[in-house]
Amino acid sequence: MSISIQDKTILVTGANRGIGKAFVETFLDRGASKVYAAVRKPESASPLVEKYGERVVPVALDLTDTASVQAAAEQAGDVEIVVNNGGVLTSSHPLHPDAFEALDFEMNVNVYGLLRVAQAFAPVLKANGGGALVQLNSVVSIKSFHQFSTYSASKAAAYSLTQALRDVLKEQGTQVISVHPGPIATDMGSSAGLDEIAEPPTLVADGLIEALEAQNFHVFPDTMAKQVGGAYESFAQQIVEADLMEA
Repeated sequence: MSISIQDKTILVTGANRGIGKAFVETFLDRGASKVYAAVRKPESASPLVEKYGERVVPVALDLTDTASVQAAAEQAGDVEIVVNNGGVLTSSHPLHPDAFEALDFEMNVNVYGLLRVAQAFAPVLKANGGGALVQLNSVVSIKSFHQFSTYSASKAAAYSLTQALRDVLKEQGTQVISVHPGPIATDMGSSAGLDEIAEPPTLVADGLIEALEAQNFHVFPDTMAKQVGGAYESFAQQIVEADLMEA
């Protein structure tokens, strides 16, 4: 079922900057009724509250803390779309001495964080008619880059879980979307040295809105992402999005 964000109540994790902030602003500018800005420190969402007033509701949420995520789900009991945007990145290759530490850090946020959000919010979405669960993955979930190898591994794991969530949550009428940006102009992108090729975060927000309306599972919003998505399309349709368990 096609989903419009018009008059919807939406929760965005990592909402205070970068792609998350672009999600909040784009959703509200295009008709959402309310957005829960889910962040570790609610005061960091103050600029959004100043801009949009009561349409932005800061919520404390730490993706590494199951109790925090569950408390946010209880507070946002009217949410209809959940966008799990929060994530972390370190620059570490497989032979670097800190590779184990980096992978553990990224897995806890990028992978276990997704599980915590899915388990806490799936019942809420079901109670509110199904709605949508959106996961911010990356092109590196499909193509690993050695300088971001542990991050790539965490995003590949998150993408695998997103595929499983698509199948599981279909039964309760929840649309699941996997978003795969390339280099985006954010603090994270800048720290990774991607400024020269980075594109605006609004592309990601616009791509997600189109996917909600078109009922698409994958979103490849920017130039690099479209290149990857174009090459990946046949495999995605015939394997990832197909029901291979059918008799």
